[in-house]
Amino acid sequence: MARKDKYGSYEELSQKERENVDYNVTARPVAGGKVAIAAPHGGGIEFHTAELAESIAGDDHNFYAFRGLKKTGNRTLHLTSHRFDEKRALTLIESCEKVITIHGLEGDALSLQVGGRDAELRSRVHEALRAAGFDSNVVTEGEYAGMEPQNICNRGSTRAGVQLEIYAGLRQALKDNDDAYARFVDALRSAL
Repeated sequence: MARKDKYGSYEELSQKERENVDYNVTARPVAGGKVAIAAPHGGGIEFHTAELAESIAGDDHNFYAFRGLKKTGNRTLHLTSHRFDEKRALTLIESCEKVITIHGLEGDALSLQVGGRDAELRSRVHEALRAAGFDSNVVTEGEYAGMEPQNICNRGSTRAGVQLEIYAGLRQALKDNDDAYARFVDALRSAL
């Protein structure tokens, strides 16, 4: 079961937390880019999600990250994906035809869940990750399925995107193994 967020919106968060002290935002648009890769819970909130998102985006896709910068207590910066309304994220994503968000789950499993309303892209991402040797599971129900219309992954022009929920065990393994990291990133890029 997901823990309750401290804040109900970015506006509420920004009244209590200090940008570039407690958190920072990176919004890197690519001229004419129709794909966005985003990590709304990067930095100390869900470790190694922003780095993965940036690598997947490369130089040819739009990239967004919200990163927790606190020494401790970054969980307080977490905004549930269907309440994630930070303006720079919405502006970057709204014109994109394909949106993939990178998230982290707790636990040592060496696997991930692929959700979101874009069934075609979800399937391509899942198949590409499995072909690259990763334990990928499609989810279409439950709190990590990314099916809410207001979920940040579903806020692009098609109103359907993909949400990856990567267990901490797999994120750590990717962080520690350059070959696995490259295979993971290449699999995601090939699915786009």
